[in-house]
Amino acid sequence: MSPPARSGASGYHPALQLFEELLVPSPSGREWDLAARLREKIEVMGREAQTDAAGNVFVKLGGSNPEAPLVCLAAHMDEIGMVVTRVEEDGTLKVDRSGGLRPWKLGEGPVDVLGDRETVVGVLSMGSTHVAGSEARAIRWDDCRILTGLSAEALAKVGVRPGTCAVPARSRRGPVVFGDPADPLAGAWTFDDRIGVVTLLRLLERLKTLDIELAYPLVVAFTVSEEVGGHGAKALVRKLDPEVFIAVDGAPMPPGAPLALDGRPGVWAKDRTAPYDQRLVQELMAAAERAGTGLQPVVYDGAASDASMVAAALGVPRIACVGQVRANSHGYEVLRVRVLDHLLDTLYQYLTGGQAPG
Repeated sequence: MSPPARSGASGYHPALQLFEELLVPSPSGREWDLAARLREKIEVMGREAQTDAAGNVFVKLGGSNPEAPLVCLAAHMDEIGMVVTRVEEDGTLKVDRSGGLRPWKLGEGPVDVLGDRETVVGVLSMGSTHVAGSEARAIRWDDCRILTGLSAEALAKVGVRPGTCAVPARSRRGPVVFGDPADPLAGAWTFDDRIGVVTLLRLLERLKTLDIELAYPLVVAFTVSEEVGGHGAKALVRKLDPEVFIAVDGAPMPPGAPLALDGRPGVWAKDRTAPYDQRLVQELMAAAERAGTGLQPVVYDGAASDASMVAAALGVPRIACVGQVRANSHGYEVLRVRVLDHLLDTLYQYLTGGQAPG
């Protein structure tokens, strides 16, 4: 087992260390910086990283039976953020959401505006509270502006325009480790879905280190544009035609959901877009038991994943979604650190059926 996580600049759990290394801006439609880092890490493992026309990064692992149905594990690279809708004459930026971001989740503070040629630091601003009735006022995107301190002409020179993305500044992202040192929590803006990405990188490394050959062909994929409709996963499925598609994402905790931050990952049974394959849910739950943990099944009416979106659009026969349970979804998310190993171990057991290395 990995050592317990600790706060501070060093001594993090290895998954959180990797998470920090991958904390480059990656809003939907602009995932290429994260994709480049992933390709580097995959190639250091001695594996071949492929990139398709949509920008998805994926690794193919041939099985001992190449005629067996293809299995795809996928985590999305994109994050929620903001998009510039207008550049005012004084250089103030009007913004709207990209993905499921709500302004009250952000609050006011520094942001990185990702210009075509340079990144500009700005401050997300929501106006003054020195107004009668402000205590009862709901903040909407119409109330939000990014102050840049630059003129419209200066912003144009660095490529800030309508369509430019913005994300919280690196200084606001974390991660932080807190609570009981023997069983800590971790928080960050946001774990969605870099923890899925981290888990699949760790899984590729484990399979390589243990020299595991699977009985069936496998694709491990890192997809684009999940937060805005699952477009990357749909392009990947059209290209590769997997029979089994498992999204490795998170399990948010809306009010009333039967989930706890107790170290067990979550497994989706149904969401607003599609039901999940219940045989596959059972197989993943059995794998978790072999890994010495368990899975928490959950049904969502306000969420969707790459898996359910490709099933609804393209009819993938068997789908599942599994991942870390997290509080404060689409905000400063919190997870139990030990879930990071439990999720990895569950996926390993699912892929190998408990087979010994060699």
